[in-house]
Amino acid sequence: MKMRTTLHIPNRVLFLLAALLIIDMLMASRISLSRSIHPILKRSPYSHLAPKQFPKSHPCPLWSSSFSFCLQSFHKSTTSSFFPSLSSSPCYASFSSPSVATPDDTLPSNPLLQDFEFPPFDIVDAKHVRPGIRALLKKLESDLDELERTVEPSWPKLVEPLEKIIDQLVVAWGVINHLKSVKDTPELRAAIEEVQPEKVKFQLRLGQSKPIYNAFKAIQDSRQWQSLSNAQKRIVESQIKEAVLNGVALEDDKRKEFNKIQQELERLSQKFGENVLDATKKFEKFITDEKEIEGLPATALALAAQTAVSKGHKEATAENGPWIITLDAPSFISVMQHAQNRDLREEFYRAYVTRASSGDLDNTPIIDQILRLRQEKAKLLNYINYAEVSMATKMATVQKAEELLEKLRTASWDAAVQEVNDLSHWDISFWAERLRESRYNINEEELRPYFSLPKVMDGLFNLANTLFGIDIEPADGLAPVWNNDVRFYRVKDCSGSPIAYFYFDPYSRPSEKRGGAWMDEVVSRSLVLSCNGTAPRLPIAHMVCNQTPPVGGKPSLMTFREVETVFHEFGHALQHMLTKQDEGLVAGIRGIEWDAVELPSQFMENWCYHRETLMGIAKHYVTGETLPEDVYLKLLAARTFRAGSLSLRQLTFASLDLELHTRYIPGGSETIFDVDQRVSKRTQVIPPLPEDRFLCSFSHIFAGGYAAGYYSYKWAEVLSADAFSAFEDAGLDDSKAVKEIGRKFRETILALGGGKAPSEVFVEFRGREPSPEALLRHSGLSSVTASA
Repeated sequence: MKMRTTLHIPNRVLFLLAALLIIDMLMASRISLSRSIHPILKRSPYSHLAPKQFPKSHPCPLWSSSFSFCLQSFHKSTTSSFFPSLSSSPCYASFSSPSVATPDDTLPSNPLLQDFEFPPFDIVDAKHVRPGIRALLKKLESDLDELERTVEPSWPKLVEPLEKIIDQLVVAWGVINHLKSVKDTPELRAAIEEVQPEKVKFQLRLGQSKPIYNAFKAIQDSRQWQSLSNAQKRIVESQIKEAVLNGVALEDDKRKEFNKIQQELERLSQKFGENVLDATKKFEKFITDEKEIEGLPATALALAAQTAVSKGHKEATAENGPWIITLDAPSFISVMQHAQNRDLREEFYRAYVTRASSGDLDNTPIIDQILRLRQEKAKLLNYINYAEVSMATKMATVQKAEELLEKLRTASWDAAVQEVNDLSHWDISFWAERLRESRYNINEEELRPYFSLPKVMDGLFNLANTLFGIDIEPADGLAPVWNNDVRFYRVKDCSGSPIAYFYFDPYSRPSEKRGGAWMDEVVSRSLVLSCNGTAPRLPIAHMVCNQTPPVGGKPSLMTFREVETVFHEFGHALQHMLTKQDEGLVAGIRGIEWDAVELPSQFMENWCYHRETLMGIAKHYVTGETLPEDVYLKLLAARTFRAGSLSLRQLTFASLDLELHTRYIPGGSETIFDVDQRVSKRTQVIPPLPEDRFLCSFSHIFAGGYAAGYYSYKWAEVLSADAFSAFEDAGLDDSKAVKEIGRKFRETILALGGGKAPSEVFVEFRGREPSPEALLRHSGLSSVTASA
């Protein structure tokens, strides 16, 4: 395949870029080729009764190598995670409507309250939310009263009924909250906003239940403690810790204040995310002059014409327009990478970094309120700051996290070139792409025909079979879906028995679907919620992406970055689906310390560069031709292109997050934007524009689960790179060794869930403590770091 560069690069600019980018560190700008523009995921990432671990939705990081679609990751607000995400199964529904006494004749037909095998995503509507949730809450209040009256410090009298109560709400709320993320409407928003305070009120009551807390304490102090399994001990210890973090030990007045704060934080987080979505949808540019969009690839033009058609311009074509370009990921990234019109790039860049920062959608006051309330919450719990609250349930401490960030910052900064004044922010992505094309002779757009979505999924499933001994088959029609593009899959073990299911929603739908890529739970594995009392309930997952949809009768043709995104989210899903933990509160991704949850997802991205895996995926969608060997070698060589800049970018976000949650004083002399500028001077070669308002769309920490935890991406990246190095050490061409280590990875990292401390799980897999050497080697920073 001939790779061509379609734009002449001026010698002055090429010389400058070569000097800058050969060291892989220049582009630490706010939005560049690889910056995820903000999910999620976790990524709402996601204990048991705590606001930090459930439900576990995993957004992509803002840096991800799959930069095209780790964009605007948005997840469930953290306060909703007072509950474990225990949903219904193919055996048990979440709720049985006849048990609720109510005069509402519509309740028996409310799909949220019916027995079902899989959630009725196809028929749930905004009108079902208010009556369904309120009836359910009434029943759960009664169930909780009964549990508190009869509770005993034993597993059958405490944990099992508690898990059942939690499950009923989470499945119903999970359905409507998921629909809000993928099929948003004003009516659904309004309904959820109305019942949300009632839901949070019940969550607070459960999280602060002294009878339940005292029963867990009694188990810990009893003779039976030593007879409990490691997973059960982890549950008890975590429940006690989380109850304290939920305010169970507070006196009445302070508890009322705490609860008021939680209610307001829930509301503000929801509003923050809605403003980001609305601001993203609000901006669009209508173009009729083809000179304005010169340089945009055919796929981008086809998407822009398709968008125009959807907005009433029926005559629009890719060749002749008119075109509508938006801030949605596929559209925006194409402009920043390929548009020769510098003014257009500047317009889009400025629009992007100022989203949700003015008018009715301004998130600035919301950020101030969130930070103030988090600080007040920390003081009520006798912590110095909110970061200390966050770290109470993580592997790291504030000090350890900051030490890691500073070490990586120093190593990365030493690789940067100092003089960059000739480039503006909106030039970075464009010229970086030209340099990458020139240096490696790779044109990402010309690679698309080799990465059709069906072939990528086939290759991904074949890899899962090789590594983990599972089979994945389509099961479309078995479960209701929310959009015709959503696929449904069954996961089977080597005996052919089903062990899990998952939904896959691949395409961007900017009018109704949040940006970003994430994995989330629908149902978790659980023996308590078994349908027959012997076989555990099977887990079910969501995988959601926002990649380029099929255009002009062609299948979805993916960029290599989009391929990496799918592998990333599938890694999260694997840990959820392949768990062998029967205790529902620590099955799959539950109960795993936040700074370890990215291990499987980042681990899976490494396989995109594995020769056999990539060649099995990369087949031309028309001719069936395999990706040429020389192109594969160029992809491999380009892997570390701008790795240093990606590192700095991640460190900027993580450092800013920690700074805002440790030292920033809401209402003080510094604004949040002052803090952003100050942190960026230390962590970015090119500081942000004075008018940059990226914080107003930083959903990871203001509408997701990464507050004082964004460093987790780097923390877990050390673990994931070292885990993959086990395969490298054994020999990636040794199929027998790869299978053996793959099975070991499954039996440890993927199987044990939160039932064992992640540090112990890693040692069980790797045979030693983790080392950062593999990460530095993979990113091409080993020599730089060694000298530093």
